Amino acid sequence: MVSAYPGMQAQTKQVTQTTLDRINVLPQPFPIALVDFTNAIGQQVNFEHYKGKVVVVNLWATWCPPCVRELPALHRLTQALNAEQFALLPISIDADSAVVKPFLVELGLPSFNSYFDPQQELRDVFPLDTIPATFILNEQGELVAYVRSYVDWDDENAIAFLTQFRKSTEKAQ
Repeated sequence: MVSAYPGMQAQTKQVTQTTLDRINVLPQPFPIALVDFTNAIGQQVNFEHYKGKVVVVNLWATWCPPCVRELPALHRLTQALNAEQFALLPISIDADSAVVKPFLVELGLPSFNSYFDPQQELRDVFPLDTIPATFILNEQGELVAYVRSYVDWDDENAIAFLTQFRKSTEKAQ
């Protein structure tokens, strides 16, 4: 059979894509600099505080519609993850961090725990030109994967996807 253009051929395999497929896994872990950001009570923290856990860093802002769309699923993911093995760090880059808590209450997420980087100091570690953006760190605090787009964290494979980074570090020990 002659096809008028590529792609008209019969498909041999059904391809199902999810937003998890957008996540870029690095060929090898990449060390990152330690940059401080603040927690909900204004204390400075950095990624060193979370060594020993797979860390999911999500950069977001109240003025970013895809970020806001992603927040409820991130909240549910936080509740589903084993806190001894994983840390989810949503970090608002809003210039005025005082707007975040009332915004989260209005969104119906009063218990959602966000961190803050109003001066966008994390730009020394992660590109902040596109949000939402998620960066995944292994248990040693090295960057192992990233996505600069919305992800559906309600995907049934999300936890298994994140668990691969824990297992890969256990094998290396």
